[in-house]
Amino acid sequence: MPTQKKRQLALEYLIIALSAVLMALNYQVFILHNAFAPTGINGIATMIQYLFDFSVGYISLIVNIPLAIFCFFKVGRHFALKTFTAVLTFSLALLMLQNDIIDVSRFIYHTDDGRSTILAPIASGAVNGLVYGLSIRSGGSTGGIDYIAAYVHKKRPDYSMMNIILCINAAVASLSYFVYDFNIEPVILCLMYSMITNKVSDSIIKGGKKALKVEVITNNPDEITHDVINILRHSATVLNAKGGYTHADKTMLVCVINKHQITKFLEIIGNYPGSFACITDVNQTVGNFKQVSRNA
Repeated sequence: MPTQKKRQLALEYLIIALSAVLMALNYQVFILHNAFAPTGINGIATMIQYLFDFSVGYISLIVNIPLAIFCFFKVGRHFALKTFTAVLTFSLALLMLQNDIIDVSRFIYHTDDGRSTILAPIASGAVNGLVYGLSIRSGGSTGGIDYIAAYVHKKRPDYSMMNIILCINAAVASLSYFVYDFNIEPVILCLMYSMITNKVSDSIIKGGKKALKVEVITNNPDEITHDVINILRHSATVLNAKGGYTHADKTMLVCVINKHQITKFLEIIGNYPGSFACITDVNQTVGNFKQVSRNA
């Protein structure tokens, strides 16, 4: 394996491990002391700890070890190893926190004194979304139902992983009603946690890749292309076009720009009357999407 790929792989494992430590802190500070269950396998583990005082750290290992071995052979080697790295780091870090090897008691948020219960799932959902997004971008996951969803999706590609995870999370939320003394509040907190986690993780996974695609019909292709290159530091693809009504020959420019550049782009188009632009969101860019060097 080339040195650069080894460094990239090492960085991915480091990100996954550090994210797992953050996830353990999240559980200890915001989740385990506030009588609600997060989603997934760890949500079930949280309810077991609540009922029987058996640590989430141990349950996570017991459940995920066989799942990791299964997925190693049935899904993918790198995905299984990276995900198990997250699981192992999370479990060890959480056990150290719960046994006061690392004392964070002064930071623990709990609601016995009348403070807002909603803050716990909001904060923990945001942190877990960050952890999940970083793990996915590094080629792994946080374990549990992600193993199951990955296997089902591999066997049945027409099944959405997110739909599978959503169904399991809905079951966990429903179960929490019975575990936490037939109270509807833990169900609401679980769903809130899930929605915030999904929103934040989606932003982490896709946020850095979002852009705008601009299609311009114009009689001034050279001038607009010149401005796009020199002002926005992006280039454009030039296509021949013909008007559907007038049948006049036109030129279409296709350009992908960063979202914050839209104001500058509108100023450019405004300098060429008769030009028409269509702007659409791009959820992800792949390949050579970068600004043109100022020295080019």
